[in-house]
Amino acid sequence: MSDFYNHETPAMLKAITKFMKLESTGGVVLFLAAVLALIVDNSALSPWYQDLLSIKFTIGFERFKLSKELILWINDGLMAIFFFLVGLEIKREMISGELNSFAKATLPGIAAIGGMLVPAAIYVAINWQHKAYLNGWAIPTATDIAFALGVLALLGKRVPVSLKVFLTALAIMDDLGAIVIIAIFYTYQLSMFSLGMAGICLAVLFVFNRLGVMRFLPYGIVGVILWVCVLKSGVHATLAGVVLALAYPTTDPKRPGYSPSHHLEEALHPWVAFGVLPIFAFANAGIPLADINLASFIKPVPLGIACGLFFGKQLGIFGASWLSVKCRIASLPQGANWWNLYGVALICGIGFTMSLFIGTLAFAGSEASYANLVRLGVISGSLLSGLLGYFVLLLSAKSPQCR
Repeated sequence: MSDFYNHETPAMLKAITKFMKLESTGGVVLFLAAVLALIVDNSALSPWYQDLLSIKFTIGFERFKLSKELILWINDGLMAIFFFLVGLEIKREMISGELNSFAKATLPGIAAIGGMLVPAAIYVAINWQHKAYLNGWAIPTATDIAFALGVLALLGKRVPVSLKVFLTALAIMDDLGAIVIIAIFYTYQLSMFSLGMAGICLAVLFVFNRLGVMRFLPYGIVGVILWVCVLKSGVHATLAGVVLALAYPTTDPKRPGYSPSHHLEEALHPWVAFGVLPIFAFANAGIPLADINLASFIKPVPLGIACGLFFGKQLGIFGASWLSVKCRIASLPQGANWWNLYGVALICGIGFTMSLFIGTLAFAGSEASYANLVRLGVISGSLLSGLLGYFVLLLSAKSPQCR
């Protein structure tokens, strides 16, 4: 079987290197924002922090207006921009990148499926006797690409580039899985009228595409209307960003070699990496540590999330990868050994951004204690996964090939 990792072009390597540098640096900023949230929420500024997130902002007219707390504008609004970027990345990878053929997508695709199924099963097993908690089953299925690539960046050239490519492809497949999960399992009380309006917006976007409209402004205006319609429909509003990304053109017939969607992706990346995601982390990572003790970690929700991320991700990704290689369905990335792959499987247990986001959907409308339990599980599971993954990769850089 042909192996994608053996045939990387210089242009592709350059693009991947640029992407990883931006993602890894963004991961540092994301980490600092999360730490800042913890510090502020456990200081004299805590009441200010909570009041800030509870401030209501209203946009609209007398008969039509949106009124939400700041935390919801961040989670429903700003995160739609993040999902728009994710949609652009997925589209690019499937058309011209690391997922544009069966051979390229086989190993990361199988690994991503294993990395979603096993964590979900572990969470469900731990929370089986607590029916109120089962809605959080998808929280440990996600991988935070910014944090994961940030850990790999600390290892520098000791990690093969092919392994970084594999992690990037796996994380993108993981994001695609998260989008499907959100669309199917976290959609409530559908409004057929709003869905119909969203459908009209979708049709307009694809008409723009077919007519060869290249400027983003018309797409952006309809995209905002689409976001409002999806928000009112019961489907989570962030999915409007994915739909908008799919509609935006990837090629311009008048400018060969130029991709409008890729140009927009590059322009948007810094704003998301250094703006949207740090704001999301600051708004969602605060936990009052005074209420936490050893017993807090073994409560069903945080235990299920932490075990799902730490044990589930490594078992699911490494196990699925091992089976696919041994069955000759796929092959290891060039220059990588089994210890390298195991280290990456561990690092994929860093869920953070997407896990916290799914947590806000799973327990939407529940009391604040649920949010704190989710944060505790996500942060502890992600921290354990990142630390052990780093040390395994560090040691494996000097280890012999383990075939």
